[in-house]
Amino acid sequence: MAEAGSVAERVKQQADIVRVVGEYVRLKKAGKDFSGLCPFHQEKTPSFTVSPIKQIFYCFGCGKGGDVFNFVMEMERCEFPDALRIVAEKCGISIPRPKERSAEERKESQQRATLVEMHREAQTFFVKQLEGTLEGKAARAYLEDRGLDKDAISRFGIGHAPSGGDVLLRHLKSKYPEKLLVESGLFSRDQGGKLFDRFRRRITFPIANESGKIVAFGCRALGDDQPKYLNSPESPIYSKSNVLYHLDRAKEGIRKQDFAILVEGYMDAIAVARAGISNVVASCGTSLAEQQIKLLSRFTKRVVVNYDPDAAGQSATERSLALLLEQDFEVRVLALPPVGDKKADPDLYIREKGAVEYQKRLQEAPSYVDYLISRARHMDLSTGEAKSRAVNFLLPYVQKIPNRILRSEWATRIAQQLRLEEPVLRAALSKAASERRSELKLQPELVPRTAKHVERRLIRMLAEAEGVRQELARRLQNARLYHGLETEKIFAALVVASLSGQPVQATEVAAVLEERDRRLLFEILFEEASEPTWEEALSCIEALQQRQAEQELAEVQRSIEANPSGPDLRDLLTRKQELMRRLAAAR
Repeated sequence: MAEAGSVAERVKQQADIVRVVGEYVRLKKAGKDFSGLCPFHQEKTPSFTVSPIKQIFYCFGCGKGGDVFNFVMEMERCEFPDALRIVAEKCGISIPRPKERSAEERKESQQRATLVEMHREAQTFFVKQLEGTLEGKAARAYLEDRGLDKDAISRFGIGHAPSGGDVLLRHLKSKYPEKLLVESGLFSRDQGGKLFDRFRRRITFPIANESGKIVAFGCRALGDDQPKYLNSPESPIYSKSNVLYHLDRAKEGIRKQDFAILVEGYMDAIAVARAGISNVVASCGTSLAEQQIKLLSRFTKRVVVNYDPDAAGQSATERSLALLLEQDFEVRVLALPPVGDKKADPDLYIREKGAVEYQKRLQEAPSYVDYLISRARHMDLSTGEAKSRAVNFLLPYVQKIPNRILRSEWATRIAQQLRLEEPVLRAALSKAASERRSELKLQPELVPRTAKHVERRLIRMLAEAEGVRQELARRLQNARLYHGLETEKIFAALVVASLSGQPVQATEVAAVLEERDRRLLFEILFEEASEPTWEEALSCIEALQQRQAEQELAEVQRSIEANPSGPDLRDLLTRKQELMRRLAAAR
């Protein structure tokens, strides 16, 4: 959370987002909010909304959203310091001049250096916990099951955060002031304001910046702890959108081979690097940011995208293509085939098929256009209307190519591959080849995030209901009621924020979410809704408990049917009766 006394927080609190946005967009009052035509994409019906109460904006059309600084950064194509200055000037807020801030800047520089030192000490601590403790033994067993030997663990600095609530805190608190401990992102506060370790009972992966300095950690839970993956929050030394995992080790290989392999997660990057391919980086999730692409462009303009093969990974691949094409990258896409009946990410594929087979697949990776054509050919092409949908899926990508000759070549190739004889469709492709659009309006995601009414209400309460938030978060976490929901990651982020003891800022919660979850969060926050009550919260909790019991009952029934004479049959039947009684009582 931003420190209340900071310059940025002061400007944000005093700024009027409606006034600032109104200088760029013609806004009209719409109930409690304001609406207008979105400045980020072409539209005829307003889908852009600004909330003066929440001090955030969101477009239901393109999904962009955030606070007043996010808006100005998008409109002015500037970095945060310039956005801060612009907002302050527009709102008549006085901020220190650069000369007046020289001493402050020196202090902030020293603080950043201290935070880097703190992360280096935390890394040493986590490594020792993995190597020399009983808890570390279980973590080592897990890593060995994933195919990581001692050399690999050492090479990538993998460690272990112990289960104790303040083990790292006790190790560091005598060396650093509490203010810096909080800003580091390594610790959180409980309801009483007491600090505790943010990472507990987790495998730790150090995240380094381009120069190799550790600035954050990515952590995976051991066992069933939630959330499964937990990363460092934004801090004075870490911004997720400005860091690519493994870039510090990969940049020389990228320069030499003049291309980079882009994967999703830490284990994928580690697996590819261990296969003898040094030029691999991970976006640490399915949301590739423009700043990450700009960072990568300093070393190459050629990328092979190798995201996971599930629906989310396919959507992420298509979004990444849009951003990479805008920056004039040459892009290929590696879609790995299944291993048996399992969809294969790079880590699984290399473990099962070996490095040589992966390298072969990498060399054969098709161009992004061939990949997109393949995706289109899996659509129904039996009618003219169906072919039109396929062309509409491909057109935006053709229009995104900066080079007109290439646009023309790819348009011709698409027409041939899809066997388009219809003059109207061929004309549409020809027009796309002659006109380049600076903004790409993507097709709706293949698997958009949805949420039932109960989930939406609970999310709204966690984000805004001061009176019930913390108790609600505790109950949801203790019973793991959001486990398995499509909204699980939103709940996990809000629960962590609610239990931190600090005010929940929607934009800061959104910053740690993937794109689809971020969009859904803003959509929910802008819905018309009545004031929540504790009685309603209890009713929503009961609904999730009923869902949980129904799912367990179905699992128990499947187990009974799979082995009707097994040794666990009596226990399963007893549990089935208990669940049926609970569900009957709830009804």
